Amino acid sequence: MYAILDIETTGGKYNEEGTTEIAIYKFDGHEIVDQFISLVNPERPIQPFVVKLTGINTEMLRNAPKFYEIAKRIVEITSDCILVAHNASFDYRILKTEFSRLGYEFERQSLCTVELSKTLIPDQPSYSLGKLVRNLGIPITDRHRANGDAIATVKLFKLLLAKDVDKTIIINAVRLNPKKQVDSKLLQLIAEVPIATGVYYMHKEDGTIIYIGKSKNIKKRVTQHFTGTNRKSKKIQADVASVTYASTGSELVALLKESDEIKQHKPIYNRALRKTKYEYALYVTTNKEGYLTLNCAKADGRKKNITTFTNRQQAVLLLDLWTERYTLCQKLVGLDTSNTNCFRYTIKQCNGACILEESPAAYNARVQEFIADHSFDTQNMIIVDRGRDVDEQSAILIEDGRFKGIGYFNLNFQINTPEILRTMITPMEHNRDAKHIIQSYIRKNKRLKIIKLSK
Repeated sequence: MYAILDIETTGGKYNEEGTTEIAIYKFDGHEIVDQFISLVNPERPIQPFVVKLTGINTEMLRNAPKFYEIAKRIVEITSDCILVAHNASFDYRILKTEFSRLGYEFERQSLCTVELSKTLIPDQPSYSLGKLVRNLGIPITDRHRANGDAIATVKLFKLLLAKDVDKTIIINAVRLNPKKQVDSKLLQLIAEVPIATGVYYMHKEDGTIIYIGKSKNIKKRVTQHFTGTNRKSKKIQADVASVTYASTGSELVALLKESDEIKQHKPIYNRALRKTKYEYALYVTTNKEGYLTLNCAKADGRKKNITTFTNRQQAVLLLDLWTERYTLCQKLVGLDTSNTNCFRYTIKQCNGACILEESPAAYNARVQEFIADHSFDTQNMIIVDRGRDVDEQSAILIEDGRFKGIGYFNLNFQINTPEILRTMITPMEHNRDAKHIIQSYIRKNKRLKIIKLSK
């Protein structure tokens, strides 16, 4: 199954672009079976030359959905699909960037119709989409608009599939990243690391750690470092002499180890990761009417927060979900700034705290329930996750709302008190980054096993 797409953007600095329009056609190799087309409010200015090229301006996008509002649909329509696009590296990069802003790792295999065309239809005067399809007799309308370009790419891809008689070229072209030549030293290092979840360490000849990373597939991630063409990748490739690793089984354990050990060792190529992993935090206050209000603001280490977010877009998305789940008021969580009742009251999904119809006591009880579910400041618990082997599980200990460390235990061994676990754990420092990592992981993994402990 293929997801054939085209994206129009605002233009601007690399990796700072925003999406203005997207069209995706789900294609089974014979016909289109699903489609999604939408303008997108990029929440940033559009470059003048882009307006002239596409005809898409800020006024057209004023009431368009923001990317976080269509993100779920994009994930659904591209699930179990190979992404296909003309100059796929661009469209794929834009999608990964948009999802990264939401704290979500978007990953798909991809095919580029430019590269396929050069192989299967050689000697064309131009491989730009417009000129290529016209030379092949494929009609194209609405050039430089997502829907028109995506439909043309669907028709081009059908032609390419027909020309690839033995299918070997398409199979070899499927990839996550472009193929690069890797020298023998790096190939040997890649061969020595496993396909496993864990933390890896890159060393200079004298043993100095120059980079620490984590991955759910160490071999794949190390390969990406050694095939990358950006400045940091090239420096790592030149300096690395050996790679060691620690298998963790659990992604949460890997995230915590990575954060902790970067702070300890301060590797030269981890400078960006030494900074905090979040920008925004959620705070609770009481307004003059006695209602508990939730406020999302820039993270301030001097203030006690409920939870933290990677960025504001992620915060707004989660607040919207929590408002629905706990029957909260949009005005009291900062999602509605109107002078009257909130929108959810209009559709009978708010009990009227925004216009003082619901008592502060009744409303605050649900806010307190939300806080208890999403803040572990007073919690005593063990988070149980995957281990390094099939008969093992990992454990993360939280006492009085403070992260104490990580350990492993056999499946047949019952843990129900901190005293037992303290003998097994590797102590680690509690800090704001560790707290953010744990809260974010719990949010994303609803089926995670959590054992509440009594003091």
